[in-house]
Amino acid sequence: MKYMLLIYQDELALTETDREACYQESTQLAHDLNAKGQFLSANPLQPTALATSVRVREGKPLITDGPFAETREQLGGYYLVDINNLDEAIAIACKIPIARKGTVEIRPVIEIKGLPEG
Repeated sequence: MKYMLLIYQDELALTETDREACYQESTQLAHDLNAKGQFLSANPLQPTALATSVRVREGKPLITDGPFAETREQLGGYYLVDINNLDEAIAIACKIPIARKGTVEIRPVIEIKGLPEG
């Protein structure tokens, strides 16, 4: 089963040194998951200042700069893994460095037949 692990944190909370250490630790975790055949994808996201939100109302697109929701923590990255169950997802989430300062949300992925393989 596929799980998306969404990583949330105040995007201004890390120093550049902390961010680089986080990337190194996260890269190692990705390699560890890959060695077990569980890794599908992972990436940090650019800051919310570079986000664009799209809504369609009455058939017309409404495009605004920035994220949709105002929150204390922002979506900063993700892991997509293929594992057996929620317990394994929780174990992986606990290894994500930002879990020590922010939040990792675990969501099962709905697999829709007919989508292109990526």
